[in-house]
Amino acid sequence: MASVAIATDSNCGLTPDEAEKLGIYMLPMSFLINGKVVREGKDITQKEFFEKLQDRNTDVSTSQPAPAEVTDLWDEALKDHDSVVYIPMSSGLSNSCQTAKMLAQDYDGKVEVVDNGRISVTMLQSIYDAQVLIRAGRTAAEVREKLEEEAHNSSIFIMVDTLRYLKKGGRVTPAAAAIGTVLHIKPVLTIQGAKLDAFAKARGTRQAKKIMIDAIRDDMNGRFKWFVDKGEAVINYSWSEGDDPEEVKEWHKELEEAFPGYEITGQPLSLVIGCHIGPGSLACTVSRKVTV
Repeated sequence: MASVAIATDSNCGLTPDEAEKLGIYMLPMSFLINGKVVREGKDITQKEFFEKLQDRNTDVSTSQPAPAEVTDLWDEALKDHDSVVYIPMSSGLSNSCQTAKMLAQDYDGKVEVVDNGRISVTMLQSIYDAQVLIRAGRTAAEVREKLEEEAHNSSIFIMVDTLRYLKKGGRVTPAAAAIGTVLHIKPVLTIQGAKLDAFAKARGTRQAKKIMIDAIRDDMNGRFKWFVDKGEAVINYSWSEGDDPEEVKEWHKELEEAFPGYEITGQPLSLVIGCHIGPGSLACTVSRKVTV
């Protein structure tokens, strides 16, 4: 049987050590900090990243991986495997997926690039799903097809603590950001298969949490009921590294109380998402778990 490797990028939320333990080939995402290129998990920790992000004298921006970094990762995986399933972040959030698809054309079908609109913990779920499919004997092409079929079987809701970073990225106007800050507005954003969009406005953290939990419950009782009833739903949450650990524990507890009987697991938010929404953010997700 041909062996299939899984490759991804650090937008899935794994640390380099975690990826290695899972047998995953992972590309660290790059950032520009005052013009200098740094790589997630290699040159800077998540905690250090958010400290830099909050420093008003430090300019932080995202940067696409160089094509050679992507192909070097694939070449390394192909030394010990016949083919590669590459799971990058959503094409709706970055051009890196399209770049990878063009690069894969030179690999004669040995590299399959998955475009299923995932990021952070939902992207990590795709990696777990790929492992299940590969163990069941699926080819790289079959794994890609299945993961892309699952693209819309996932929801993410994110509470933003401050409007500062959305203003910086041009997603809200300076006037709206100023008013929102005075009124303690906590925007709730959503990712549904591709792009980051506004979902609701909350007055304070408590209301924002309720909005997210209600939104997840609505999806589970509505459009996702078909796989929830089959026991295939998984619930995860994320936070910005550097958040108060007690607040993170409280969020975990609230989700356990809201969704009894489900295993609730968490992972720090991807730094690319963190760069756009800032520290102090919380998220929750529901996804379908692939079975064979």
